[in-house]
Amino acid sequence: MQARMQNIVIVFPAVMTALNTLKATAEVGGVPPRTQLLVELRASQINGCSVCVDIHSRELKKAGETDERIFSVAAWRDTPYFTDAERAALALAEAVTRISDRPEPVPDEIWQEAARHYDEAGLASLIITIANVNVWNRLNVSTRQVSGAWTAGAGTQAA
Repeated sequence: MQARMQNIVIVFPAVMTALNTLKATAEVGGVPPRTQLLVELRASQINGCSVCVDIHSRELKKAGETDERIFSVAAWRDTPYFTDAERAALALAEAVTRISDRPEPVPDEIWQEAARHYDEAGLASLIITIANVNVWNRLNVSTRQVSGAWTAGAGTQAA
């Protein structure tokens, strides 16, 4: 496997700064960090971003997540491993990531369930997290970045 080009953050380093700043903004909304990572992993699975699936799986493991929860994120509806709040966040992540797949991109029932578990700052944090990981996914997928290649460099080059 070979990337089509260097990672965009190498070509334009300010992109890394901007996206890391956006991520940091989302981290102050009161959503548990592991929930944010679960959301990032799920959106990355949907978008087929191997780089981000790899990174977020590793981050979850480092944060103390169990293998069962990491392995079953793609099937979260059919496993007993997630809390109601996490399920609401994962459903929101799927809806926001797949906005063109349905007439009502984020159905009221998904929004209302998320709003039962997260206040306005938490909802804003989740939406920023979902939007940010979707940007990373699009940068990596369109340029065919190779999963694992980032580990050979000077740290994480994509998230």
